[in-house]
Amino acid sequence: MGGVRGGALKSNRHEVPAILGNRVELQLLTTLRCNLKCSYCSLGVGDVLGSQRNVTYSLDALDRFIATHLAGHEIYVTFYGGEPTLKLDLMKAVMKRHPRFRFQLQTNGTLLDSLPDWVLGRLSNILVSIDGGEKITDGYRGRGIYRRVLKNVNAIRERVGGTLTARVTWSSADTSFEELDQLTQDFDYVYFQFVAQDGAYAAEAVAKKREVIARLVRAFFSSETLYPFIPLMGTVRNKVLPALATEPYAGMTQCRASTHLLNVMPDGKIYPCPDLMYLPEMMQGDVVGNWLKPSPLQPHPDMPCARCAAFAFCRRNCMKNLPLAYVKGDARYREDVVEPICDLVRFLGEEVDRHDPHAWFARMPLSVREQLAGCAVYEYVEVMP
Repeated sequence: MGGVRGGALKSNRHEVPAILGNRVELQLLTTLRCNLKCSYCSLGVGDVLGSQRNVTYSLDALDRFIATHLAGHEIYVTFYGGEPTLKLDLMKAVMKRHPRFRFQLQTNGTLLDSLPDWVLGRLSNILVSIDGGEKITDGYRGRGIYRRVLKNVNAIRERVGGTLTARVTWSSADTSFEELDQLTQDFDYVYFQFVAQDGAYAAEAVAKKREVIARLVRAFFSSETLYPFIPLMGTVRNKVLPALATEPYAGMTQCRASTHLLNVMPDGKIYPCPDLMYLPEMMQGDVVGNWLKPSPLQPHPDMPCARCAAFAFCRRNCMKNLPLAYVKGDARYREDVVEPICDLVRFLGEEVDRHDPHAWFARMPLSVREQLAGCAVYEYVEVMP
């Protein structure tokens, strides 16, 4: 279904709404410029990184778009990039215009100490990109970055209104349990995502990741409190409370790209996935033209997910990888990247099952059960790795 440019979508009972559900996440890319050069950056694909340095739509145009297409929805904004804090004035302007919205920041953490207290106090969550321990993080991001980021995190911690979440791109085969576990000392939560990169999933690398996953799962079930790793929490939640794997996402993927995630480029063009903004066919709207249509990232018969043992808790993660591997038919990408990641997700589910998550949930205190079920960070990340 195409969008109607210059106005709202026509409304009739045969059309699918552009946004499924009551919530919508506006992921505003304040700039495509970054002050780091991480070697695995997904925005490097298609020369997206650095291609748009400044927002060229007006905030009045953004307001019109919101009023036309998002009225009646609970709106939360994620500031994204590039490095979003390079455009702090834009962040502040959006936050002042929309004081009722929730706000999240995804950042490399190098400029966190430059944020004023009132901005920090309004952020419901800060996702800080980090790659594990010092050696691995500095190897991907530059010398001294690990210590600089942790220094900034600890300097602002008491001034942040919401939570601090480490966002780990699990790239290295040498990432250890100890360095991931250590992140729980500096962050409220840890989210990790397996890197979508050629060469990362040789047999030895996969075996090492399995060992670390098994140790993380053991730590989760042996903890007297909630071990704050979002992929583990999400997997357990989805197994013991399966309705929560589907209800917030209209039965679709938990990355939200099929339902209610709008990535707004600095020029105002809108895409469902921040890693696919180089593909013209993925465009689903435009702030300047004031039009929006449903996400093109939808389940497809060529995707094997419904037959997968992990489907009930994974729910087609991720909708970047699946279309490339199965719909576009990129056999090399499927074999070298997607299938190994899916194997690791299945392994995570199997390890969780070995610890009887239903029995664990039954004996946990109410506070842990409520945190597992209703953690707000699920709304800000892909949940699955």
